[in-house]
Amino acid sequence: MFIFLTVVQAIVAALLVVVILMQKSEGGGLGVGGSPSGFMSARGAADFLTRMTSVLAGLFVMLSIALATLAVGTTSGREIDTSLERAVPVQNVPAADPLAPAQGGTPAVAPSGAAPAAAPVNDPLGGAAGQ
Repeated sequence: MFIFLTVVQAIVAALLVVVILMQKSEGGGLGVGGSPSGFMSARGAADFLTRMTSVLAGLFVMLSIALATLAVGTTSGREIDTSLERAVPVQNVPAADPLAPAQGGTPAVAPSGAAPAAAPVNDPLGGAAGQ
């Protein structure tokens, strides 16, 4: 129902834009004028477009209120799903030392002005890392 009303509101909005643009403005913009010998006189066309604008604007407002009511009705009353929430135990983990050797054997942060020293790594061939 919500999708249907949204589509109807989009159509009404498009028609409202077209009807507003068809009206004769004081500056002579996109106004459509009719000849008196035509189907409708200029005054009759203006009255029709004014009435159509009022009807479409009223319909647009009513659809907006209906859509807002439906949106509130479908979203209220829901609760947050916590079925997948996991309790994570808090562990006493010591803070990492930024100057401690990293996995690769070099310090994570070298002091400024000093070159990082190569730390020996347990190599199965007996050599130091990086040699």
